[in-house]
Amino acid sequence: MTPSINEVCEQALQLPCAPMLLPRLLDVLGRTDRTIQEIKELIQIDPVLASSVLRLANSAYFSAGNARIGTLHDALLRLGQREVFRVAALSIAGRWLTHEVEGYCWEPGDFCRMSLVTAVAAEVLAERTGRVPSDVSYAAGLVCGVGKLAIAYSCGGHFETIREYQKMDGCTWLDAESAVLGFNFATVGARLLTQWKFPDAFVAVATYNPPNNRLPAEHLPLAVHVHAANYLSASIGVGQGEDGFLIALNSNLLLEWGFTVDVLEAALPEVLNRASLLLRQKLASGPIEF
Repeated sequence: MTPSINEVCEQALQLPCAPMLLPRLLDVLGRTDRTIQEIKELIQIDPVLASSVLRLANSAYFSAGNARIGTLHDALLRLGQREVFRVAALSIAGRWLTHEVEGYCWEPGDFCRMSLVTAVAAEVLAERTGRVPSDVSYAAGLVCGVGKLAIAYSCGGHFETIREYQKMDGCTWLDAESAVLGFNFATVGARLLTQWKFPDAFVAVATYNPPNNRLPAEHLPLAVHVHAANYLSASIGVGQGEDGFLIALNSNLLLEWGFTVDVLEAALPEVLNRASLLLRQKLASGPIEF
């Protein structure tokens, strides 16, 4: 029997390490009157998060050869509030993204790997265009695919039927999920992000996959950057499941926003470099821990 979308979301919400602190960090970061102490206290709510932030802050990706950081206060002073946010976002979302599930032909760590590469790609593209905040783009790229993990967790036994339908119909994987399950990872992801109180822009990015003319105009910039990042992530291939090369691409919209093939290809080396520093030997395979 196929579970309902409510059952899929409920089971996903019961998984440990849900990224519920991330929206609160986004809210604090978006305020001009924020303080270092406020961010520090928020991170310290979760002792495992605080420890993980320090460990990541001392990684090759964030430390750049500097002396080791011993406290959250030192991390905030050296790295800056926005950089610490990126470290915290990675830790918060990463612990949830590493749950091992059936579906999408993933190997251990693949979903987390794919999400991290998408986040880095969204960040790099935002830095290059200057049209959306890079840290927001990074966080959106990190969580935009959470619906996939939820479906894989609850609907693993239905993937063969989804696979067969997609091959027979020649449709996108998203459409095959809708036909077999009655919903897809985009609608599930949007519900989860709403439950976790993520900003409306994040919910819109998850809902409109790919972005189209029904997307509220105020959320279009972020959605286009994450869409381009998804394309880059699929092109790189790291952590991609069987759905990765069956995505719906709004190429006309990407071109309207200046994301030509040349522009996207030019970003690839930087995305790969950052992802390699972040994941090191885990970039290609192996379980990931936070």
